[in-house]
Amino acid sequence: MESTLRRTWAEINLDAIEYNYRKIREKIGPNVKFLGVVKADAYGHGSIQVSQLLEEIGADYLAVSSADEALELRVNGIKMPILILGHTPKEQVARLIEYNVTQAITCKAKADEYSAEAVKCGGKLKVHIKVDTGMSRLGYLCDNGYFDTGVKGIVEACNMPGLEAEGIFTHFAVSDELGEKNDKYTQHQFQLFTDVIDAVEKELGHKFEIRHCANTGAVARFPETYLDMVRPGLLLYGYGDFAKEMGLKPAMTMKTTVSTIKIYPAGTAISYGGIFVTDKTTRIGVLPYGYADGFLRCLSNKCSLYTKEGPAKLRGKICMDMCMIDITDMPTVDVGSEVEIFGEKNSIDELAAIADTIPYELTCAVSKRVPRVYYRNGEVIEKELMLRM
Repeated sequence: MESTLRRTWAEINLDAIEYNYRKIREKIGPNVKFLGVVKADAYGHGSIQVSQLLEEIGADYLAVSSADEALELRVNGIKMPILILGHTPKEQVARLIEYNVTQAITCKAKADEYSAEAVKCGGKLKVHIKVDTGMSRLGYLCDNGYFDTGVKGIVEACNMPGLEAEGIFTHFAVSDELGEKNDKYTQHQFQLFTDVIDAVEKELGHKFEIRHCANTGAVARFPETYLDMVRPGLLLYGYGDFAKEMGLKPAMTMKTTVSTIKIYPAGTAISYGGIFVTDKTTRIGVLPYGYADGFLRCLSNKCSLYTKEGPAKLRGKICMDMCMIDITDMPTVDVGSEVEIFGEKNSIDELAAIADTIPYELTCAVSKRVPRVYYRNGEVIEKELMLRM
């Protein structure tokens, strides 16, 4: 069954993603591998469609957060290398080997489990070793007096049976934050990472095939961190200040339509809680777009959406399935008129700033009931509704 796309929908511009990829490629140079981060359904853009594009245009690796995400790509025909950044239960090791998926190893306990399972099924699990250089989340701890024990643990993991240690990586905590203090912290993380690599490779007697640490902020600001591969996330999809500076293009546009128009007298409270009350006769457009579609409720009464006559202020609290805009001075905005939630005319970066968050949260929040419409070479090539019909 097809969706009625005129309710609320997301337009995904694959041309923009390809453009961004090629611009980033120019920046990193021909000898650095490109890993496309497609976890969380490619941050709401569609992991299968984005991965198919990246495979076609020459990316080297993909990254996901779980075995389920990796296997979804494999069963949909994606053949390029895939790295799982997050936890995988040991019971899934045989499937990772079967489908040629690379797994991050973050500590001795995981290395022991994965090694034992790989030996049990008679295969080799390709792994990348995660080093905690200051993100304080996952990885072998090597800072603050733990350098020697961290190096020892990494060497031990690399030598375990059933494991093939292809790569080593870390993650920067503040590379996207400006300021001398943040720059020094990133430089400290990078120096620690390279020191760990040198020590481990000396003990092993050979080098890692892939060393990677450069996320979006580092790709934009710290070229010395590129090493063998980079992992731009926000940049690939064209959001954030660094994307603007590099001339990149936002890949997602969210749209809805005016479903109903109501005219209220002065003194009318709009929506739950009555946080907005009309001060004059007011023409209100009701939009079929609410927090169940991914519209963060914290934006209630704080932002504007874009109509053919310009920005229209959001009035009252966002509901589960609806929100309201003020179209009093917009006589040509009528039932059925398109409204841009974010995109070329209504910046997602500005919406994110109002919500005190990052653009990723807005794209990831787009729910499965919102159809995606994919554009390539300026034409619609696919429409996807994630609901099971």
